[in-house]
Amino acid sequence: MHGAVSHSAIVLVNLGTPDEPTRSSVRRYLKQFLSDPRVVEIPSRIWWFILNLFILPFRSGQSAAKYRTIWTREGSPLRIHTARQAEKLHAVLAERGHEDVQVAMAMRYGTPSLPDVLDQLKADGCDRIVVLPAYPQYSGTTTASIWDSVFQHYARVRNVPELRLVKHYHDHEGYIHA
Repeated sequence: MHGAVSHSAIVLVNLGTPDEPTRSSVRRYLKQFLSDPRVVEIPSRIWWFILNLFILPFRSGQSAAKYRTIWTREGSPLRIHTARQAEKLHAVLAERGHEDVQVAMAMRYGTPSLPDVLDQLKADGCDRIVVLPAYPQYSGTTTASIWDSVFQHYARVRNVPELRLVKHYHDHEGYIHA
């Protein structure tokens, strides 16, 4: 809205995790993850058969068993730690006088999904968004895949917020010092 005060947000995006350490949840997660052409660069028709006839039927149960060994009472360790990082980032920003900057976490694959988080930020009135991958170095399979998801989401949105996409920060002095 013209003349309104801008509201800013940072979205910390991690790769993803299944919702539960069960065969069906892991299968859903693996299907989403392994169907991304940025992750698997095999012709889609060939890959569809490999994924659906070999990988998903067998790997889902094996992976679920492995997830159960690391799962906590709070849930997925990756989701828990990413949420804590987002909370700490918000606290640091608040200490530095930016308490009005919202910080959210999202998963590229799984939940909370990046499109759902972007929708929530829009509902919260955020019109300036920084998308911050949890991985410091650029990779097509991670960073570019996040960007694909952001662009696909906003291709269906009439009023797109101001966006900043962080490509890499592996060589930033602050990251190295930390």
